[in-house]
Amino acid sequence: MQGEHMYQLLKKMKEGDQQAFHEMYDATFQDVYRTVSFLVDHQQDREDVMNEIYMQMWISLDNYDTNRPFHFWLHGLVIRQVQRFRVKNWRRFRIFERILAFSREESYWDQPTALMDGTHQMISQSIRKLTDKQRAVIILRFFHDYTLEEIATMLEIPLGTVKSRYHAGLQALRKDLGTLLPERMETINDYRTQNP
Repeated sequence: MQGEHMYQLLKKMKEGDQQAFHEMYDATFQDVYRTVSFLVDHQQDREDVMNEIYMQMWISLDNYDTNRPFHFWLHGLVIRQVQRFRVKNWRRFRIFERILAFSREESYWDQPTALMDGTHQMISQSIRKLTDKQRAVIILRFFHDYTLEEIATMLEIPLGTVKSRYHAGLQALRKDLGTLLPERMETINDYRTQNP
């Protein structure tokens, strides 16, 4: 979907048009879920975060700066909601529910449509081993093509901190995947562009 069409949908949403909201949801769900699935480990938690993201999108429409690209605003919203979820979850950590969720989890990324072969699965598993902060930077950089400067703006942290997390994340991935990087990371990027 083109940015202009997204902007028109946002205008309609501001006027209370629920059909525009449904169109926005359909147009952005796959991209948002793909990002959330890398940042949040358990299926039930992902669903909770997804609900919060779209609720917050509706509430935050007045804060959307039309001078910025829509997807930049959207990905910033996603990252903030994931961070809020982590803080909330840390405060009320539920071991029993987590064990249950883990035992029945069916990850979107394990489905053939998301990961086409073992290479994608290896990369996905390695990314999940990163710290939360490293994972956020790696996902925004490789899956959404943001520059490190844009990531710093989105996460509201210094550029040096982003660079540090980025390089530490890459180093951990290289160590885990060996010769798979950086060539195979391009495969993931290719998948992202073929399946927007």
